[in-house]
Amino acid sequence: MSIEHLQPVPHLTTAQAGPLHKLEAHLLDKQATIETWLRQEWRQTPAPFYTSVDLRNAGFKLAPVDTNLFPAGFNNLNPVFQPLCIQAMQSAIDRICPDAAKVLIIPENHTRNPYYFESLATLRDIIHKAGYTVRIGTMNPELKENTLFPLVSGRSLLLEQIARDGNRLKLQDFDPCMIVLNNDLSDGIPALFRDIEQMILPPVDLGWALRLKSGHFTHYRQVALEFAKIIDIDPWLIDPLFRNCGEINFLKREGEECVRKNADTLFEQIRKKYAEYGVSQDPFLIVKADAGTYGMGIMTVRTPEDLVELNRKERSRMAASKGGQPISKVIVQEGVYSHETWEGAVAEPVVYMIDHFVVGGFYRVHRERGPTENLNAPGMHFEPLAFATPCNTPDSNKAPDANPNRFYAYGVIARLALLAAAREYAEHR
Repeated sequence: MSIEHLQPVPHLTTAQAGPLHKLEAHLLDKQATIETWLRQEWRQTPAPFYTSVDLRNAGFKLAPVDTNLFPAGFNNLNPVFQPLCIQAMQSAIDRICPDAAKVLIIPENHTRNPYYFESLATLRDIIHKAGYTVRIGTMNPELKENTLFPLVSGRSLLLEQIARDGNRLKLQDFDPCMIVLNNDLSDGIPALFRDIEQMILPPVDLGWALRLKSGHFTHYRQVALEFAKIIDIDPWLIDPLFRNCGEINFLKREGEECVRKNADTLFEQIRKKYAEYGVSQDPFLIVKADAGTYGMGIMTVRTPEDLVELNRKERSRMAASKGGQPISKVIVQEGVYSHETWEGAVAEPVVYMIDHFVVGGFYRVHRERGPTENLNAPGMHFEPLAFATPCNTPDSNKAPDANPNRFYAYGVIARLALLAAAREYAEHR
């Protein structure tokens, strides 16, 4: 079955699509150069275990806006292409831990989120079908005993109590060779993980207790510069400008001057690029917590005055992120329009990778949000992306926005973000 029969490419509702189609055509033309360069990079800097990347497609620009090293949402991937996930998982585990036979997944402490449990069950099934015995251990203090959760999909999920035995993490009758961490450690690194001799992937140092988005996008900026040079494009077409501020408290109105100054600078830089490319739309910024996920601690800024006129509700929303963790650092990022729509609703692609392989993705769709707003919010839904290959076999005989070619462009930009994450990983070793 061809990819066109599985899923259409969403409509791009912008008159400014020309530069993006030109960029997509350029990526297709440079495919051999791109793939050779990426292969060399993976040899030098191996990819993280698994990753998801949020992209925004403005028509005149295609760029990553977030990179998650502890992805959920595996249940939203197109099940037709699960063999891709299984093959990539086999490759990843064999490369990283070739003697592994037993795998322990340690999840988030969600006990009331059925969607997360479905994702966890899908991840478990992928690892199991890759040829490993896999079980799930929990750090959740609310669960005092092993608990079986029935799922809407008809599957079930057994969460078992983790026990520490010397420098190893075990279940009652299960001593794993390696540990897959699916908890982003926003609340900090538990003492449970200290001096563990088993391989933990991703490493705990890449959790949000230590990792910063500004650090990731600093690496991405360098990757984009290198990539742009080898294929001869303006790096701005694939790189969101950003600046960051440390030690801020929105409730106490401390540190806001740093945010306003950086916002002024970014607005000026973006206006110059918009003028260069004939973009008639107004620039905007996204201010978000420098650490954390789940779409929390994010606001859209359309003018510098927006930062002066924040009301109490807006300040409260920017005061804490996941788990009630206080926000003390923010990243001020160039806003990238999302001009793709799915049945009239704004959509953005999210690309999933295991090791350095693109294995699928989905469109995050939100009917109540506009093209400048964060779509990772209550009310969103997902439409699977139909990656029929690991996103490196485009069709040069088709238009740049044909399904395989649009998806190839997504896969290239997502892998650039993956490379930036790989360099973060190398920095922490």
